[in-house]
Amino acid sequence: MFLQNRLSAWMSGVRQQTALPLRIELWNGQHLDFSAEAPRVTIRLPQASAARYLLKPSLSNLGSAYVEGLIEVRGAARDMIAVVNALARSTLKEHGRFPRVMRNFRHDRKKDAEAIRYHYDVSNAFYQQFLDPAMVYSCAYFEHGDEDLATAQTKKIDHILAKIRLRRGQTLLDIGCGWGALVLRAAREYGARCVGITLSQNQFELARERVREAGLEQLVEIRLQDYRDVQGQFDRITSVGMFEHVGLKHLPEYFRTVNRLLAEDGVAMNHGITSTDPDNGETPYGGGEFIDKYVFPQGELVHLGQVLKAMQEGGLEAYDVENLRRHYARTCAIWTDNFEARAACIKALAGDKRFRIWHVYLAGCVYGFEQDLLSLYQIVCGKAGRNPRVLPWSRGYIYT
Repeated sequence: MFLQNRLSAWMSGVRQQTALPLRIELWNGQHLDFSAEAPRVTIRLPQASAARYLLKPSLSNLGSAYVEGLIEVRGAARDMIAVVNALARSTLKEHGRFPRVMRNFRHDRKKDAEAIRYHYDVSNAFYQQFLDPAMVYSCAYFEHGDEDLATAQTKKIDHILAKIRLRRGQTLLDIGCGWGALVLRAAREYGARCVGITLSQNQFELARERVREAGLEQLVEIRLQDYRDVQGQFDRITSVGMFEHVGLKHLPEYFRTVNRLLAEDGVAMNHGITSTDPDNGETPYGGGEFIDKYVFPQGELVHLGQVLKAMQEGGLEAYDVENLRRHYARTCAIWTDNFEARAACIKALAGDKRFRIWHVYLAGCVYGFEQDLLSLYQIVCGKAGRNPRVLPWSRGYIYT
């Protein structure tokens, strides 16, 4: 009765601030509604001890409780995320940089490889359930906004290859090549000689298989390799959705490596998620803690300003910067819809716990991009100090 009274008092405080389409089902069969509206989200507390997660409803607390099966949550993922964020805003103080500083990020080759394999080596069949047929696991490019996912992902690759002004016969290094979609298209459409590297065994094996099936072995090499171990020089370098794994302290080293591998007149493009906190702080209410624990171990997001600073420290000059936040919100929304539509198959492939992790994660990403907590930038760059006459007068070449 004491816990039920505490929950009732807490609920009254929340209702004074906002009406939510939420129902709490208690361990004794009773329920509490947060508005007169029909509930779109239901949280069931199977026992009294689970009430503590609601009384301190950070995204980390509630997300962990859901993932570990300590509470039950029913509803569409996007509704779940919206409701939990509203509960956190009405109950908790927003925290930012300090909790992230307290988390200990240590990056080395072994830890980075383990983190990559944890995230990407679930199974190729798992990712096939919600990605496009080419399995492009990064922000798509919706030129007009009405494209389907497969079309938008192809347009994203073409957008990148246009930005770096790829030409037939040039060499291209793709750092973090995923399942090989970019290098396959660069070789097939441009005749580029490509090297794609990944630390994921599953990605490595499937990407090599796709190269063989496409008959492009003479143009495309897929390697299971750390970017720091690559030797030689390349006319063009792309890095799509990889630098989030590098770590704040290691960004200058990362860009120095890109500089070392880039030909004197070469062009590189870095595509990655950034924080919108100018202090490189945590996403509010424990979202970052949840992602670090369950989704992307060792992942760090930094502000665009820090990225550009590290790029310059690495001897590179930014030529072009484009914000694709709207595009990633839509990409993640489509992934979330695909994920929920194939829930039964995904649970069979990955198990209930991993299903719950990704159910929360994908919808949380939609919310993060929609609310300007996260952003996505493509940055085209080259070696610093070059004669400006080598640079285009306008961005017209990208859209021709």
